Amino acid sequence: MDRRHHPMNAAPAASSVRIADLLAGLAIAGLLVPEAVAYSGIAGMPPQAGVIALFVGLICYGLLGRSRFAIVSSTSSSAAVLAAGTLALAGNDLAARVAIGATLVLFGGICFLIAGAARLGSLSHLIARPVLRGYTFGLAIVIALKQLPNLGGWPGLHGDFVPLLMADLVRTSNQVHPVTLVTGLMALALLFVCERVRRLPGSLLVIALGVIASGWLSAHGVPLTGTINLHMALGMPTWPGSGQWLPSVELAAALLLILYAESYSSIRGFALKHNDPVQPNRDLLVLGVANVLCGLLHGMPVGAGYSGTSANEAAGAQSRLAGLVAGASVLLMVLLLLRWIERIPEAVLAAIVIHAVSKSWRLSVFRPYLQWKRDRLLALAAVVAVLSLGILNGLLVAIAFSLILLLRQLAAARVSVLGRLANGHDFVDIAQHPDAVQPPATLILRPEEPLFFANAESVMTLARQQVEQRKDLKQVILSLEASPDLDSTALESLSDFSAWLQSRGVALRVARLKDDTRALLLRAALPQLSPQALSYWSVEDAVSASSAPSSTGNRA
Repeated sequence: MDRRHHPMNAAPAASSVRIADLLAGLAIAGLLVPEAVAYSGIAGMPPQAGVIALFVGLICYGLLGRSRFAIVSSTSSSAAVLAAGTLALAGNDLAARVAIGATLVLFGGICFLIAGAARLGSLSHLIARPVLRGYTFGLAIVIALKQLPNLGGWPGLHGDFVPLLMADLVRTSNQVHPVTLVTGLMALALLFVCERVRRLPGSLLVIALGVIASGWLSAHGVPLTGTINLHMALGMPTWPGSGQWLPSVELAAALLLILYAESYSSIRGFALKHNDPVQPNRDLLVLGVANVLCGLLHGMPVGAGYSGTSANEAAGAQSRLAGLVAGASVLLMVLLLLRWIERIPEAVLAAIVIHAVSKSWRLSVFRPYLQWKRDRLLALAAVVAVLSLGILNGLLVAIAFSLILLLRQLAAARVSVLGRLANGHDFVDIAQHPDAVQPPATLILRPEEPLFFANAESVMTLARQQVEQRKDLKQVILSLEASPDLDSTALESLSDFSAWLQSRGVALRVARLKDDTRALLLRAALPQLSPQALSYWSVEDAVSASSAPSSTGNRA
């Protein structure tokens, strides 16, 4: 009997999994708390907002989620979007920003719940990967620039327009606080050094050193994190005022898009790596519950960020128990070590944020697009949009640009003329294969994009032009394999084209129809298209039917 399957080995195996999750949860808790505090600074929120979000996200996903490795907490991208939204709606008033921020997080959670109930698990696909990578690259630059005041003691910077941020940094460079700058640079250098040493927790090390030196640093003018008042979390969010409802819903939708795109990317990536199942609709609901609770408790928006999830996997996590252990550890750290967390120098937190986003500066992420010669403009547009228009507007413009490019491609009228290749059964584009031969008295046309309202008329116009070039034509075969469905405009255009052919004494046969499209055409009962004209499973069947009129045209 194989000892690996002996019942006595089940308990030790389960025990080893629990030990691995316990160690992983303890390890990542120490990394996540300072990041949560730092991301609160990015959002312009008090430190407790990030800590609350971290605890809620870990517990909610640990109890309700499905990914073994996902760590749900505040992320740099959602913090930046929240900062832009609260600044636009509430200005620089901190109390007003906290209140409207809680409302935006609550609305974002409601959007998640609605999307989950509607089973919109593929929602993240609205953000193309080149857009997401370009956005992340530009966002990392903006976040790093906006952390420089905390890193070096510069006066606070306003806005997200990178040239103005750079100009402000140069203009105020004489106001840098030397001790703060040296502290931040030393912490940043130590983080990059620790990155090269396996299993050396750089964040914990720089925080420990910063806390130890906090008395001396504070005496020399280096600002510390300050009081974390968890009692401020109690209370209901403030509802938007007159004229703020529509912008609030738009900002909540933007939070939904960026959080779910980031979350689904990391969850799916690690699921594929470990051959685990993915349940995107359930993840939408779980993230909705977590964000609703964060909104009610005045916390930050949460999602499954890549950095926390990858750190959890690297720490040896085997199940969602690691996230629950991390959540319990966060609670204990807040209860027992809060006074030490409050003494973390802001320059150290800024260094942690800059080090975290520096992983998004790798130009190698754009190499595939340059090599494939695909979507280079899209990725570049996303970077430029974020750097020039700001975090929120840049994201929306980049998404809109990607959809415009998609519609432009789909609306392009492209029709190929097909011919038989080497006397075989294959019919290919004669423009790409000059040796392909067209059957006598037959024109075979294939639209290269799905037929729909934006291109149907143009495609049929090109088809008419091809027909007019042939004087001996007796039949046209239309290959519609690219069209899984037809809307009413496409149906009417196809009907008009069929009637036009009939007036010229040319027969029309439609080949390679999808089942749903064939059923639709049969239901439409276009008088020019008989059921027999729609029954050709291949172009070869339709061509053969012209030489054998008695054939049904249904050969396999």
